[in-house]
Amino acid sequence: MLTIRKLKKTLGGRTLFENAGMQVNYGERVALVGPNGAGKSTLFSLILRKDEPDAGTIERDEWTMIGHLAQEAEAIGEETVMDVATGRAGELPALERRLSELEAAGDVASAEYQEATNKHTALSDPKVEAKAKKILAGLGYREGDFERPAKELSGGWVMRAHLARLLVMEPDLLLLDEPTNHLDLLSLLWLQNYLKTYSGAVLLISHDRQFMDEIVETVHDIADQRLVSYTGNYSAYLDQRDARYEQQNAAYKNQQKEIAALQEFYDRFRQVASKASQAMSKLKQIERMELIEKPTPPKKPFRFQIPQPPRGGQRAISLEGIHMAYGANQVYTGLDLTIERGERVVLVGPNGAGKSTLLKILAGVLEFQKGKRNEGHNSKIGYFSQHRAATLDPAKTVLEEVMASNGELSENEARGILGSFLFRKDEIYKKTAILSGGEKTRLNLIKFLVDPPNLLLMDEPTTHLDIHTVESLILALEKYEGTLVFISHDVHFIRHLATKVLHVNAGTVTPYPGGYDYFLEKTGALGNDRAAITAG
Repeated sequence: MLTIRKLKKTLGGRTLFENAGMQVNYGERVALVGPNGAGKSTLFSLILRKDEPDAGTIERDEWTMIGHLAQEAEAIGEETVMDVATGRAGELPALERRLSELEAAGDVASAEYQEATNKHTALSDPKVEAKAKKILAGLGYREGDFERPAKELSGGWVMRAHLARLLVMEPDLLLLDEPTNHLDLLSLLWLQNYLKTYSGAVLLISHDRQFMDEIVETVHDIADQRLVSYTGNYSAYLDQRDARYEQQNAAYKNQQKEIAALQEFYDRFRQVASKASQAMSKLKQIERMELIEKPTPPKKPFRFQIPQPPRGGQRAISLEGIHMAYGANQVYTGLDLTIERGERVVLVGPNGAGKSTLLKILAGVLEFQKGKRNEGHNSKIGYFSQHRAATLDPAKTVLEEVMASNGELSENEARGILGSFLFRKDEIYKKTAILSGGEKTRLNLIKFLVDPPNLLLMDEPTTHLDIHTVESLILALEKYEGTLVFISHDVHFIRHLATKVLHVNAGTVTPYPGGYDYFLEKTGALGNDRAAITAG
């Protein structure tokens, strides 16, 4: 279906690929992995023919239909959610224009014409709207939202509508760039289940380890400008990658020892008449060798000693008879909730059920209409919201922000932690005012970790983090001795940290005194069924 041979691509003076190759077969589910900046999104652009390689070939089967989900997409006109999901806005008119252009040019035998025809046929199907409604519901849309103007919704919801359009078309090859970024947990589980039985091939870029473990069967790793193939899911890839490094490193060391021995013989005997020719043969032996490059060690999550918070009371926080409404929308009526010291609680439930609202009430940043909020003894609360920028001083550098968060932290310790969260070299001297959203997320996480509260409330802390940074965060929080309440759609993150689940739905909060798998078992939702989880 897709074959890449001897690919070379240089971007901004840096070589991303050199003699790289890979293959994607029909129906195969493949993950493309590599550190930030390795060239994952660039490879997608090359496959989509939006960019040209410097050398090598990218061959697609002549009649293959490709669908691509970019990381960002915004509504630009008056189109409704259904217009986006069915392609009536944007995709279908663009296809019709392109088909007319190709027909006028007499280019009706081309692969592009065939692919455009197939997409047009899929979106013109009389059943397309019914199919779109089913997929939109799976991705978390309520029926009343289908005819809403897309521009009224957040970028994340617009992305879901674009994802629905792709799934409606059913391309032979789906290119998905961070498809879980804008999904809540239930929508993610629905998509995961959907892709498991998807008839076409899937090539995805993702920072969600559990998502890849559940779906992919092949991993292509961008390493040293090559594409290295591994069989199995992401966890299998990690094991194979480490074993491959050990083998390559052993071979490199053995060759270096051999070269050193040959060089020593040459240096010692080159001027000894009786052994000069033998010494020269040793030198030629070195010259004939195919040198093994020193392998780059696999990137590992960073481990650091997190300071422990002051000890709080047995009851970290409690809510009594909380009434909370946004206008006519009643979210909670008479809610009672107690969080005990040391608990690690994840809030799960459908989108719009009130998870973030509950976290804000616990944090004391949202006023409710009735009831009592009682902080525990010696309480020190930290709230990591989805909107992080307000907590940073725009005049300070990244390093200054971290140093100011903990006066006992040495500069070297601060640099080490910053490096583990992808702030390297001169980046630590950037003013916080110019940081991207992802950089602000990472910096705020570091500030919490170097001076942790004893009640830590976190709303989607892994958004904008790569896999290695998520692992570093998990390792840090596993050593945290305070109380943790969080919302996340990262199942790997949840499984490692949550020891209790609060299911938030329709104004009720139901506790499940066990981890995430215990919750799935008790709700009968092991099959990742949205309806079962929502009903709880």
